[in-house]
Amino acid sequence: MAKPLPTLTVDELNQRVQLVLQSDPVLENLSVTGEILDFKVHRTGHAYFTLVGKETRLACVMFRSHAGQLPEWPQTGDLVVVEGSVSVYLARGAYQLYARRLTPAGQGAQARAKEELRRRLELEGLFDPRGKRRLPKYPESVVILTSPTGAAVKDVLRVSRGRFPACGITVIPCNVQGDEAAPEIVGAFSRAARREGAGLVLLVRGGGSRDDLNPFDDERVVKAVRSCPVPVVTGLGHEIDSTLSDLAADAAAPTPSAAAEMVFPDRRAIISEISALRRRAKSGMARRLDDRNWAVERSRTRLVSLAERRLADGETGLDVFLDALQRGINGRIDLETHHLHSISSTLEALSPSRVLSRGFITCETPEGTPVVSATSAGKEDLLRLVFTDGRVDVKRENHS
Repeated sequence: MAKPLPTLTVDELNQRVQLVLQSDPVLENLSVTGEILDFKVHRTGHAYFTLVGKETRLACVMFRSHAGQLPEWPQTGDLVVVEGSVSVYLARGAYQLYARRLTPAGQGAQARAKEELRRRLELEGLFDPRGKRRLPKYPESVVILTSPTGAAVKDVLRVSRGRFPACGITVIPCNVQGDEAAPEIVGAFSRAARREGAGLVLLVRGGGSRDDLNPFDDERVVKAVRSCPVPVVTGLGHEIDSTLSDLAADAAAPTPSAAAEMVFPDRRAIISEISALRRRAKSGMARRLDDRNWAVERSRTRLVSLAERRLADGETGLDVFLDALQRGINGRIDLETHHLHSISSTLEALSPSRVLSRGFITCETPEGTPVVSATSAGKEDLLRLVFTDGRVDVKRENHS
């Protein structure tokens, strides 16, 4: 009867492997020689790097307490001797070298080649920040260049659906790992450039070893990023990873999810912004209406005051005019009265009654016709003498 196989949980298996490694005295304290593929210092102060041999590699970590003792940070490509111990990182189920001391021992050709390419492309202006293009605030169409089966595309689609589902998404599949990745990525950029209506390109790849990101340090890929007719955003590897394509892109994010959050606006924030704009617009309109009402009231008050002032001035002017008119009339009456008196005096002086008062008399016919000469008396028998105090009728006697 076959002996039953032991059954362990993942945690139990990783812990058992850890015990096996820790039981080896050589792995407890040793020195390892290798070339640094990448060296990154996390914001916590811990340092993470990879040691590369001819055919294999080894993940390493140096905690902050030891990293602070380094005289200077090593660079990618440096040949170093690392002292430490080997154990299992239980959270990932991977073994790694826990470094306590790091001593430089040389410089790697791979790092030198990458640094030389970086400097040359920098002189060509591929990394000039003045050439960076602004990302569309509300993209209508986004093209994703990545492996169609990787976790990166799933992360981007998940973020886009949650944040800005109105945006159209097109996935152009390409290999993002291995020797064939660089030409495939360049070809994908060529297809994206021909896609009408595309407003932005996302070049993304999930985490992996630093060597897996080598295609994004390829000169052909870097130039394809820079020559893309629409803005390019990269999200490659883990937070501590960086490539030349990141430097050439218009914007770079540490992970595919972070790149998607950079590209797709949050619809909740948009709704909140619209609500805030509506409130500000309503408040602004209310303020403007209040200002207009206040201005109208002020104008009305000024007009009423001006009208009252004008009316008062008019009334005063009318009183002055009436006074002047009355004075003019009175003056004219006085003048005419004086003139009348003058005429009356003249008439009085020329009046016959005035002559009669001096002893003269006048003669007239009984009908009142004046008789000024004997000839004018005609054949009248009866004449009337007019005195100042009355009339006397006389009978005419003819004498030869």
